[in-house]
Amino acid sequence: MEEHSDRLDVQVSVGDQTVLMRVAGEVDIATVAAFRSALWSAPARPVLHLELSELRLLSAAGVRALLAAFLRVRARGGELVLVDPSPVVARVLRVSGLHRVMPILEPASAIEAARRPVAATTDLQLAA
Repeated sequence: MEEHSDRLDVQVSVGDQTVLMRVAGEVDIATVAAFRSALWSAPARPVLHLELSELRLLSAAGVRALLAAFLRVRARGGELVLVDPSPVVARVLRVSGLHRVMPILEPASAIEAARRPVAATTDLQLAA
């Protein structure tokens, strides 16, 4: 599975437990539809890793698409993890507050996490 334009390139690798999506280029108003399409068409696995080291731009439209994908993956019991965001993207994540919502892994942490088996997790809500 692959999305490609002059300004956005998305490569997808599918494993038994993890989907790795490498995003390169720019996510802005002109490319956000392709980015969203790639996120929505990713096969359902317990973990979706978005590798962002080659992403040069993440606009507000891209932030909204990322948050929607995060909520969608979480609603089905999965986990969306951002991997090695570029400095520009890391700043957007901090300014938008997404760094508090989504897990972000550095490259060495991502490799270690991919080697560990995925444990089933459940969210418990306590009544007040």
